Amino acid sequence: MKQTTERENRILIQPSKGLFHFNVKELWQYHELLYFLIWREVKVRYKQTMIGGAWAILQPVMTMAIFSIIFGRFAKIPSDGLPYPVFTYAALLPWMFFAQALTRSGASLVENANLITKVYFPRLMIPLGAASAPIVDFMVSFMVLLGLMAWYGIHPTWGILALPLLLLLTLMTAFSVNLWLSPLNVKYRDVGHAFPFLVQFWMYASPVAYPLSLIPEKWQFLYSLNPMVGVIEGSRWALLGKQSPNFMTMVISVIAVMALFLGGLLYFKKMERTFADVI
Repeated sequence: MKQTTERENRILIQPSKGLFHFNVKELWQYHELLYFLIWREVKVRYKQTMIGGAWAILQPVMTMAIFSIIFGRFAKIPSDGLPYPVFTYAALLPWMFFAQALTRSGASLVENANLITKVYFPRLMIPLGAASAPIVDFMVSFMVLLGLMAWYGIHPTWGILALPLLLLLTLMTAFSVNLWLSPLNVKYRDVGHAFPFLVQFWMYASPVAYPLSLIPEKWQFLYSLNPMVGVIEGSRWALLGKQSPNFMTMVISVIAVMALFLGGLLYFKKMERTFADVI
């Protein structure tokens, strides 16, 4: 009788059928888990470090200094009439956010193997939590930009109100890419070794150290398929009052992100059925 009762009380969890079935209600039910995943990512990043959150400032500041010397002073790269340190730091802020989100989220499924194999919850929460955590670093390093702007006499404009939307686009870009890469990393672990190369290549393929105007006009449409082009140009406009980015550049970037996101959702849903077995 006891065995019968136990069997009756069992709950069988099965993956939903159909690639286009997404349980949005279930994602909302686990929204508190997303908060704890983000908080854990932040704590783990700075656990047992000597200077703690100061790393969020040192990394972009040191990169800005190197770029200013190599590209600004020696190579004489134009900066659209802006002081080169501010010009490049305004681009490094969203770029660092994107790079950290891409790297952390890409390895998140493998790093949470014990959680995946023991507890049920929407697997999308893991890469989403890892991709969202770097927003804390962004907020800390943003204070340095305000100091630089004050030093060079640059005043923020009303465009700064668009900054949250640009950050959301940055987050969506990293999350969408990792909807493809994180499942691949579960099956093929050498994908994780490609993340540093991908980030480095992507940075030089984005207008971080140089302006968009250096790209020949006939190539700008193809170049704008890189979603970070719209994000970086939009950030310079929002923060520094630079000329507003080309409307079509922003539209192309948004369309590229949406295509990555929708395709990535389908791929992630297809692959998540095998996570617990393969990981």
